[in-house]
Amino acid sequence: MSGHSKWSTIKRQKGAKDAARSAEFTKLGNAIAIAARSGSDPDLNFNLRLAIDRAKTSNMPNANIQRSVDRGSGKLGGEQIQEVLYEGYGPGGVAILVETATDNINRTFPDIRLAFSKHGGHLAEKGAVAFQFDHVGMLRVNSTGDEVLLQALDAGANDVVEEDGESIIYTELNDLAKVRDALRASNLDITEAELTYTPNNAVEISDPSTAGKIMRLMEALEDIEDVVNTHVNFDIPDELML
Repeated sequence: MSGHSKWSTIKRQKGAKDAARSAEFTKLGNAIAIAARSGSDPDLNFNLRLAIDRAKTSNMPNANIQRSVDRGSGKLGGEQIQEVLYEGYGPGGVAILVETATDNINRTFPDIRLAFSKHGGHLAEKGAVAFQFDHVGMLRVNSTGDEVLLQALDAGANDVVEEDGESIIYTELNDLAKVRDALRASNLDITEAELTYTPNNAVEISDPSTAGKIMRLMEALEDIEDVVNTHVNFDIPDELML
């Protein structure tokens, strides 16, 4: 999972720098709208609560959040947002999943296809890549050590990985809410909670040129407004991640 967590960290850092951009708010708003299709009350819809929490962390205005909830729940009418998962391969044969939220597939698909083709990758048929990933819950806790490990496992987590002073905790999809609430009750500082995809196996990349191409492809995908999240199975040394 090292490549997954490294890329996740890079995305968080990039998001923090770009949080004031309207494009970032568009991504967050689309994620909220998708979640709100299953119910507009965050107390009853955990996925919506997660999406709103992420938006608030990025300082998205409350009015924008509410408008996104209303759009997803159908109160505003217009074209409905839908989820589309794109699958593809990048340089070096790395597997990539791209989660999108869009009201116009005819706009989104060409953007995704162009990003892949321009940076040495290609899209794949549905199901050709997704089987290489597990759909799981993930939390980040701003501390490490045996106490965090034991609390997470006692709460129902599957795995805990320490990285850069943080504990990355993985759960089953349906256990994310339960584990998060238990860890919050233990006064642990949870900095992130989301549903994500983790790779079953990592592709090791040691060539600097290939690593650079992969990073440029991932950044190009992230820059597309309709892209909500990206997931990849590379394992690239830290010195080549720059």
